[in-house]
Amino acid sequence: MTASTSHHPLAFAFGILGNIVSFIVFLAPLPTFWRVYKKKSTEGFQSVPYVFALFSAMIWIYYAFLKSHVILLITINSFGCVIETIYIAIYLTYATKHARVSTLRLLLLVNFGGFCLILLLSHFLSQGRTRVEVLGWVCVTFSVSVFAAPLSVMRMVIRTKSVEFMPFNLSFFLTLSAVMWLCYGLLLKDLYVAVCRLTCP
Repeated sequence: MTASTSHHPLAFAFGILGNIVSFIVFLAPLPTFWRVYKKKSTEGFQSVPYVFALFSAMIWIYYAFLKSHVILLITINSFGCVIETIYIAIYLTYATKHARVSTLRLLLLVNFGGFCLILLLSHFLSQGRTRVEVLGWVCVTFSVSVFAAPLSVMRMVIRTKSVEFMPFNLSFFLTLSAVMWLCYGLLLKDLYVAVCRLTCP
């Protein structure tokens, strides 16, 4: 625990709970990838959500390293980087050649090129508080896009009148995760963590 979080025991508690719930959320796709492994086929699944989830975790870690009181963001996003990398590796192993090439291009463009660009621009074009603010809004933008992605499933749920594609457990834990991190951000007066969770499901 850092010195700053030691003055916010309630924030630390919400951060720990946020880590636990987010851990469960990160593990939610495991049944999907177990099925991919068993059938040796991605069955038309897209890699885009996992590539962008990895990117989002990467920039949150960078943001957290610029701050002095958000060590709990580093822990959960480090786990996110590891698990998303595993998901992508499994996807690349069993995807068709076309899907594999598309995923590798997206990885190079977003996770390498995009991250390096943000790193360089934030380092050379801004400094101090401005750098944190710019990076904070970048984190919010990409986190919202990652969390908003499952909303596209709602159309299928409405059309088929079935919640098969939108499990209650996942929706519940996403909402619980949002509440935990919202409280964490508000208690630490971290606008970007709080705004991100206010706009995410």
